[in-house]
Amino acid sequence: MVQNATPLSALEKKLGYRFRRQELLNQALTHRSYGAVNNERLEFLGDAILNFVVADALYEQFPSAHEGQLSRLRARLVRRQTLAEIAREVSLGDHLIMGTGELRSGGFDRDSILSDALEGIIGAIYIDGDLQSARVNILAWFTSRLESLSLDNSQKDSKTRLQEFLQAKRAMLPEYVITKMTGKAPDQVFTVECRSEMLSEVAVGQGENRRIAEQMAATHALSLLGVPEEGSAHGK
Repeated sequence: MVQNATPLSALEKKLGYRFRRQELLNQALTHRSYGAVNNERLEFLGDAILNFVVADALYEQFPSAHEGQLSRLRARLVRRQTLAEIAREVSLGDHLIMGTGELRSGGFDRDSILSDALEGIIGAIYIDGDLQSARVNILAWFTSRLESLSLDNSQKDSKTRLQEFLQAKRAMLPEYVITKMTGKAPDQVFTVECRSEMLSEVAVGQGENRRIAEQMAATHALSLLGVPEEGSAHGK
């Protein structure tokens, strides 16, 4: 079994929270492949807190939204891909503690493991501090994403629509691969390919970060597959 020896002070700085009980942070970073003491219980707690805080923020931000719109916006914010993006932004993968096999198979960069660990950290912050501490950190991580939302974009995004389309066809989920990165931050351009057994050609997208590039690639894939825009005459 392997434990990452990267100092946790750097991670705490990126997270914006310093733990009084370092063992809680260690546990939040520990995957079940490492041993019986792992982050699964903290993840359970963190998931509930995350959903509550995001729901509360959306309720305040969109006073005229109905339940369905709020539910779709929350689902977009708390889904696995979004949590994994935030985890990558704070270099969470560099600090994960996991078994040798999981480490060698690339578990440190797997969306499911990264998102679970981030939820574990939320649970750990709540126990180490309180609900307000967890709320402050969650909102700090999600600020730019919350600000980018509107009721006009409460519909499903391209990645979600593509995934649901492929699942309905009983096809494998799409694979997103970064094929090129040019420039330096904040002027970087990411090129991402979306690959699927149902596509006759590779769908390509570009954006200023991985998230946007993946969405653009998914949009291209939907176009190649002939899936109409949500809310269009053919899409109703």
